[in-house]
Amino acid sequence: MTQGHGPYWLNDAQVRFRLWAPGRKRVAVELDGTGAFAMTPAGEGWFEHDADAAPGVKYRFRIDDDLVVPDPAARAQAEDVHGWSLLVGPDAYAWRNPGWFGRAWSDAVICEVHAGALGGFVGVSERLQDLSALGVTVVQLMPINAFSGSRNWGYDGVLPYAPAGAYGSPDDLKALVDTAHGLGMMVLLDVVYNHFGPDGNYLPAYAKDFFDEARQTPWGPAIAFGREPVARFFIDNAIHWLETFRFDGLRFDAVHAIGDNDFLDRLAAEVRARFPDRHIHLVLENEANDAERLTRGFDAQWNDDFHNVLHVLLTDETSSYYQDFADRPAERLARCLAEGFIYQGEGSPNHDGKPRGGASAHLPPTAFVNFLQNHDQIGNRALGERLTTLVSQDRLRAAMGLLLMSPQIPMLFMGEDSGSETPFLFFTDFHDDLADAVREGRRREFAKFPAFADPQSREAIPDPNAPSTFEASRPLAGPDAERWRELISHLLRLRRDNLAPHLDSAISLGASAIGPKAVQAAWRLGDKTYILAVNLGDAAAPLSPAPPGPPLVVVGDAPSDGQLPPAAFAAWLAQEP
Repeated sequence: MTQGHGPYWLNDAQVRFRLWAPGRKRVAVELDGTGAFAMTPAGEGWFEHDADAAPGVKYRFRIDDDLVVPDPAARAQAEDVHGWSLLVGPDAYAWRNPGWFGRAWSDAVICEVHAGALGGFVGVSERLQDLSALGVTVVQLMPINAFSGSRNWGYDGVLPYAPAGAYGSPDDLKALVDTAHGLGMMVLLDVVYNHFGPDGNYLPAYAKDFFDEARQTPWGPAIAFGREPVARFFIDNAIHWLETFRFDGLRFDAVHAIGDNDFLDRLAAEVRARFPDRHIHLVLENEANDAERLTRGFDAQWNDDFHNVLHVLLTDETSSYYQDFADRPAERLARCLAEGFIYQGEGSPNHDGKPRGGASAHLPPTAFVNFLQNHDQIGNRALGERLTTLVSQDRLRAAMGLLLMSPQIPMLFMGEDSGSETPFLFFTDFHDDLADAVREGRRREFAKFPAFADPQSREAIPDPNAPSTFEASRPLAGPDAERWRELISHLLRLRRDNLAPHLDSAISLGASAIGPKAVQAAWRLGDKTYILAVNLGDAAAPLSPAPPGPPLVVVGDAPSDGQLPPAAFAAWLAQEP
């Protein structure tokens, strides 16, 4: 394979340094304590230099004598993202579970976690046993690549190859993954390929060709994925996490902002070719509801439609993007359960009436990751409230039954397993003018909401840069933690035994609204018919048709006389006639 970005070990004591700096005349690599060495132009904007070095040596690049930068593909940083990069030697970690090849996607029950909020890589490792005992089979880490400062909610990283030093060492991360594998759990990593954070990204200063000035995004010029060195930077990054750290898959943040489906398809194809013998799972976040990508190498997509319509049904909130789901929400939920996406080409009020999405009924249920909460849907609220503080517990428990017992892939957010009531806020560690801009920009963002219409009310929105904002975001068990754990554990055992073995061949038999906030749906699972119903309203809803036999599971009050009570969920599994 052609060498890409970052340091490459020629042998145990010699490293080839590379940097892509198109348009620059001179580049030198500086080795701490040794000196500076001119790098040789290698064509097409590349510079190279071979040097004697050892693991732990600090290095950086000096460009045209006036600019000093870290390696954009550094495998670790000595301290901050503005300083020296650190050489990480050939893999010396002794893997305890080298024979792990992963698990089938149909087994997936995901818990999304923020490493920093749980105490770093070691802190996450210490939580794995409890999550496994609960029935979680996948831990998904929010982005962990290096960012400026000591805390960040994850999406302001600037060095995509380097685990954040604030969370632990590369070996700590490997130990986390290794521990999960020993428990039979997979680990996915959230990666951000659509933008770089606002502090510590030096690429525009010496590699303007990394970006496409003709196409602007909310973060500035778009990344130029059509240029080979740029595409290689990100494809190799995906392979790096899967190979070096043995992650079981990746979640790709907001690929609609990438705007290059050819790049996405190529990335998936190269990853599949590189790991033919492992279960590697590739999951998209894609506001465009692009069903075609889910037939081109990607396993699944986060289904925001499911979350959004459930949020409307649970809270009656209809502002911002929830306006797309305010009309006939039960019917919209029925379509979501039966077909995947709710928006399949219809005009979206939140997108100025423009069409959104494509047909998705042909896709299997496992092509969709469903959730009641995630980092976005909590962290993007002004006060970071969880549903436990917004919704009655009985209705929320019924919604949890729907989430965990639907054939789609379910995802919990950290703390949800224990009914946590602590917020998850947007937090950063910026300073000076950038800190002021981020704080005031966030408060302006919520000015359109009635609760924060006047400037004084917006002062209550926590300062993202205050250490207390980060500390408040650590999940703590709620007052009914044991009841939540018992419910989730019970549901996940039923899912494992009755649903998971048949999900790969699940066929939707349709779904319909049976009340203003109630839905009934059915699937064929092997030689059985699986039926579920949920009622999040205030009045009983008629089951239609009435399912045969006693329910497999009930959350809330049991169905009676063909009626599903309010705040209830039930599911049936019946032999095909």
